[in-house]
Formats: sequence, C-alpha cells, structure tokens
Amino acid sequence: MKGELTAIIEVVEEGGYWAICPEIPGANGQGETIEEAKESLKSAIQLILEYRLADIYRGLPKNVIKETISIPYYIK
Repeated sequence: MKGELTAIIEVVEEGGYWAICPEIPGANGQGETIEEAKESLKSAIQLILEYRLADIYRGLPKNVIKETISIPYYIK
C-alpha cells in the first residue's frame, strides 16, 4: 500500500523538529533536521498501520473477502 499523507512539522524551541500526521491519530516523529523528523514520522506511521492490520486480521475467519479500494481525497 502506498499513499500520500500530510506531515505537519514544527520547530522545537530546545532545538530540532516535531512532526505529526493528522490523518493517522497517534503518529508523530522528531529529529534534529526536517528530514530526520519526516523519516521518524514515516516510521511511526508504518508501525501503526502494520500493528492495526495485524490486529484486525487476528480475529477474521479464513473465508473473508479481501479487496483493495481507492478513495479519492481532495482538500478544498
């Protein structure tokens, strides 16, 4: 799965950067540079999504139907 998400990056007064992703509750990252903060955020998002998928699949019966869907996302 690949998609585009929003990274909101803030400067931290003590130094470095803090990043959050509003589309994924709980996803945040930090780093000394903007790139480090974004990479940290990407890792957090990946871990959250992997955990949530594994959690969902644990309780599903073997005969469920699994399909990929596309959802257009437009910000106005």
